[in-house]
Amino acid sequence: MMPNVRSRQFWLPHPLFSLFLALLWLLMVNDLSVAHALLGLALGVAIPIVTHAFWPEEAKIRRPLPLLRYLGMLLVDILRSNLVVALRILRPARQLRPGFFTYPLTLDDDFAITLLASTISLTPGTVSLHYDGEANTLLIHALHLEDEAEAIAAIRTRYEQPLEEIFR
Repeated sequence: MMPNVRSRQFWLPHPLFSLFLALLWLLMVNDLSVAHALLGLALGVAIPIVTHAFWPEEAKIRRPLPLLRYLGMLLVDILRSNLVVALRILRPARQLRPGFFTYPLTLDDDFAITLLASTISLTPGTVSLHYDGEANTLLIHALHLEDEAEAIAAIRTRYEQPLEEIFR
C-alpha cells in the first residue's frame, strides 16, 4: 500500500528544513539527551506545519550543476571580500567612498531575485536595501563605490547571469 503523498506533505511539508530545525535545536541547547532530541524533532515537524501557508511556492531549479558552481564562486567571493573590507577598514588613511546605487534587474523569478539580493548582502562591503517590484530594481549600498557602472556590470556578470542560467 502506497503512503498518501498529501498526508506526507501535510505532516512534513519541508523535510530538509525539519531536519535542519531539529539539528539547530540540538546545537543551540548543546545537549544530546533523548528529551532534547525529541523536542527538536517535534519543533522540526511543528514549525513547518504552522508556517506552511506563508511559504512561497517551491523554487524551480532547472540546472543544478551551475548552482554548485555559483555556490563555490560565492564562497570564494565572500572570503575575498572579507579580506578587502578588512584591509580598507584597518588602513590608517581610510579612503572609503560609500555610496548608494540602483541596480536594474533582468531576473523575473522571485526566488532568483531573493537569492541575488541575499548574495549581494552576503558579500562584505555591499548590502541590498530595497527591492522595487514596479521598477524591477534593487537599491544597494556599497562601502566603497568608485564606479557605479562597473559595480553594476560586476553584479550582472558574477551573480545575475549565473542565476538566470540556474532558474531559466
